Amino acid sequence: MEINRILQRVQPGRTVHGIAAALLPFESDGRIAVDAFQQRLQATHRAGLTNAVNMDTGYVNYLSAEERQRVLEWTREALGQGTPFVAGAYIEDVEDDVTRLYQREMDRIAEFGGTPIIFQTARLRKATAYREICRDFPAVLAFELSPVFAPNGEIFDEETFRGLMDIPEFMGMKHSSLDRLLELERLELRNAHRPEFRIYTGNDLGIDMIEYGSDYLLGLAAFAPEKFAERDRL
Repeated sequence: MEINRILQRVQPGRTVHGIAAALLPFESDGRIAVDAFQQRLQATHRAGLTNAVNMDTGYVNYLSAEERQRVLEWTREALGQGTPFVAGAYIEDVEDDVTRLYQREMDRIAEFGGTPIIFQTARLRKATAYREICRDFPAVLAFELSPVFAPNGEIFDEETFRGLMDIPEFMGMKHSSLDRLLELERLELRNAHRPEFRIYTGNDLGIDMIEYGSDYLLGLAAFAPEKFAERDRL
């Protein structure tokens, strides 16, 4: 891909949707630091960013089902009714039917008014399976996560990615490949196939991808949300 062609894709004046993945803090005695967690959620919301909880930044793979439930409760309590947030649906460590497991997690998130984001699993490899899992949910996000970050991650081929965009419940996807050219290709396909579909960059090596049409979902944004909010209009 030629440099001049890449530079022509810069989109000045675009409003960026920023999502901050909240770190789940702990006290020195091992208890979850609930007050600090809720204060960080509130600060992120005040800065104009959307909160995401039960994420890889919050070490969702180390949390029990009961702890994930409590995080949802604390999040709704901190943000108040009606404030949107995103929450991870993680099933990698549980044995059962994949569709049933995901829908159980997603139902729990929806009960608290959150938008589920589907963590990939080694048992889920087809767009048709995603279609069944997401059926009748008002809005769902998904991960495209390089195995560099997690062994259960997967970078989709183009056909699968296109098929996922065809699922009406899917509103966007976090793309974490650390590959700027691949992300640019995702954006090009998105623009041609479903322009309203959001690509949330997780590219720690290229946060300027927001200049080319990506939005973002980043753990770093939760540490200083006001700094990220300043960038949310290019």
